[in-house]
Amino acid sequence: MNETALDLFLTEQITEIERRLPLHLNSIKAPRVLKDAMNYSLQAGGKRLRPALLLATLKGYGVSLERGYDTACAVEMIHTYSLIHDDLPPMDNDDMRRGKPTNHNVFGEAMAILAGDALLTYSFEVISNSRHLTDVDKAMLVLLLSKSAGPSGMVGGQVADMEGENRSLSIEELEYIHDHKTGELLSFSIEAGSLIAGAGKEDQAMLRAFARDLGLAFQIKDDILDIEGDNEKIGKPLGSDKENEKSTYPKLLGLAGAKDKLDWHINRAKAYLYKTEKDHFLLHELTDYIAKRTY
Repeated sequence: MNETALDLFLTEQITEIERRLPLHLNSIKAPRVLKDAMNYSLQAGGKRLRPALLLATLKGYGVSLERGYDTACAVEMIHTYSLIHDDLPPMDNDDMRRGKPTNHNVFGEAMAILAGDALLTYSFEVISNSRHLTDVDKAMLVLLLSKSAGPSGMVGGQVADMEGENRSLSIEELEYIHDHKTGELLSFSIEAGSLIAGAGKEDQAMLRAFARDLGLAFQIKDDILDIEGDNEKIGKPLGSDKENEKSTYPKLLGLAGAKDKLDWHINRAKAYLYKTEKDHFLLHELTDYIAKRTY
């Protein structure tokens, strides 16, 4: 298999996720404006990286992808909710997201908050109602996702990120922020795939370690792209980290040092991956994709 095979996998699975997301929303009995606001951000595009990681993990174990689609949609809903709330004026105050006006600039701040709230809570309903998971799987996935997205995970990381503005952070403090704010949902996606696949405890431990390094690599690459990325590809103005006086890997280590740190995490992630008893191809290629991406 080669890069073309990864491209084909991503194209097929992104298409499938984007087909299923509006089907989930269509089944909700809710005010039209709320569903429109939810759908606006869900359909704004993006890499769909978290669903791809979950499905690639399943495929590596030879498990039917049908078993993972509901959970993949659920994690994309939570990721989207986090972006809607991050863009709000009290947080990052962004006007553009993926080349389109942010949710609150289209629907107003109150509706954007409610759309995020709805995506967050509905994600757990999607998992709980899945016809392709056992009751035990559902309970474990809901617990894992609530921890990954909640106060000890993504939300806690966002708080640490806000408190870290306008002051110089240590590398350890910066890693905590990125490990929680960004890494937790990436880790969930991989752990969820291994859980649904019924992977052994040793594999699950190695995949958790793999996912942590992958999450840190993802954020380091984001920091680098905020300096040397392409406005049009990224879909929002560059330099927001500097404008918000945030500590970043390039700020603390220099651009060359940040790139070295990126390579270090990528190589360590691969080392953990190859300790698992599975087909490594897709997750290996996705690791390189994260390191080399341009948006």
